[in-house]
Amino acid sequence: MNLRTAYLAAPVFVFAYGVIRILDGLDGSRGPGVAWTTGHLAFLAALALFVPIFADMRRRLGGGALATASAVVGFAGLACLGAQFVIDIAAGFMAADKAGMSQVFDAVQAVPGVELLVYQAGPALFYLAQVALVTQLALAGTAKFWTPILVTLDFVLPLVNKDLIPLAALCLLVSFVSLSREVRTPAYAI
Repeated sequence: MNLRTAYLAAPVFVFAYGVIRILDGLDGSRGPGVAWTTGHLAFLAALALFVPIFADMRRRLGGGALATASAVVGFAGLACLGAQFVIDIAAGFMAADKAGMSQVFDAVQAVPGVELLVYQAGPALFYLAQVALVTQLALAGTAKFWTPILVTLDFVLPLVNKDLIPLAALCLLVSFVSLSREVRTPAYAI
């Protein structure tokens, strides 16, 4: 998959996750089941695409200390958020119903450090790094001035209400469309 496709596909996978999540909750309960697993796999696919996206943003910024630190923080956040979604998928497979999933989550979150790293601060690193990288790109004049605003909305809207994830993903898609147009093949691999 090329970088242009990654920039466009990542928000589409997030959008798919958000829509599937809403549909999964129409019966009053989310998970376990096909919708739960499919939605979470869609989000994991989006996260995987952020690896080359963050590397490309760092490259566009010249690979300096701030860009590198932002990308490293982003990769750490990706790992934490990825762990959360893998746990969610595993809980869905291990449990017969929502109550069973809650027991699995309680057991996992009882492990010292897991709640902070995998469910709270760790995932926030992904979003904060993303905002930091696109802000740096905008300040460098290599991204539109409104790109950080849309990427921030992608971060904030789900905090208001998780049913806003599809709208947040559309904000991300609009911001990434402009970034995808400026993709150049790097002379080296990162």
